[in-house]
Amino acid sequence: MNLNTFCFAPLALIFLNTACLHAPIDDTTAVKPVIITEAVKYDTDDPAIWINKADPAKSLVIGTDKDADGALYVFDLQGKIVADKVVRGLKRPNNVDLAYGLMLNGKPTDIAITTERITHKLRIFSLPDMKPVDNGGLDMFVGETGAEFRDLMGIAIYTAKNGKMYAVVGRKSGPKTGGYIWQYLLGDDGSGKVKATLVRKFGEYSGKKEIEAIAVDNELGYIYYSDEQVGVRQYYADPEKGDKQLAIFATSGFKADHEGISIYKLTKNTGYILVSDQGANRFQVFSREGTKQNPFEHRLLKVVPVQAQQSDGSDVVNIPLNDTFKHGLFVVMSDDRTFHYYRWEDIAGKTLQVK
Repeated sequence: MNLNTFCFAPLALIFLNTACLHAPIDDTTAVKPVIITEAVKYDTDDPAIWINKADPAKSLVIGTDKDADGALYVFDLQGKIVADKVVRGLKRPNNVDLAYGLMLNGKPTDIAITTERITHKLRIFSLPDMKPVDNGGLDMFVGETGAEFRDLMGIAIYTAKNGKMYAVVGRKSGPKTGGYIWQYLLGDDGSGKVKATLVRKFGEYSGKKEIEAIAVDNELGYIYYSDEQVGVRQYYADPEKGDKQLAIFATSGFKADHEGISIYKLTKNTGYILVSDQGANRFQVFSREGTKQNPFEHRLLKVVPVQAQQSDGSDVVNIPLNDTFKHGLFVVMSDDRTFHYYRWEDIAGKTLQVK
């Protein structure tokens, strides 16, 4: 999930050491979170950060609790569960993403979307009240008959410059030669609820494991997804630009699975792509903008060990939220049923820039 609506002037800059552009730096000391959330009931998997525009200190973190009797948990910036906003009774919610300003009943509505794996449905809730706006769920991958071809996994939302909003959906398994990822246009069904219209099928798949983590860069117009144990694949987010794979990177140096993808934005065009190296309890950080010669060449800049264990999902925002998170917040799932909150400057250290 990415923060796409906000663009703030830099508060502070720590410039890259020139040597770092040529040789990745591997820190050996794990970065500590400043906050660990209260534990969920079953199994944390993926977070998304909702920014309260009126008062950023009242922003929220939405996280999945993955079980047949699962939930979407809502946390405040102190890591406390906001009990009256938790959505329970979900059928194995896997990943979650959110977006700002979908037009429903003629009003811009912020939404959170989660993939409900057992029912093969997207579940959609308005923010910040977490009320359903999906008529009980939207069926995905209709007509697919392969084993686990309808078992939902990853989700990301692409908001185009023309205002159109799309759900980019992944699953447990799918075809290898294109069509693993399906993209749906979101809109009002005429009654103030969300409808989804299939607009394209795309995406290569190695067949080695699965594709779960999906991220979208709204400003640059790209979709990224982790083909686990292979690398991160990049495509255009605009369906009209075609289905050609633009790049595959992060193809070496991972201990096991490629997992959560987050994008920290310094400007509209620059920043960092963070990819979870799950088996090593660390994040590998790549350049968002590529190189002058090749915008799709994403260099490895830094490796950041974290205290979160076996992280599947993550999210990051680049704006000041409160006195604790002055330069942004990085939220990471940990397999002890919690989410870890990190200050961006602690992740950046002396190597990366701080917005």
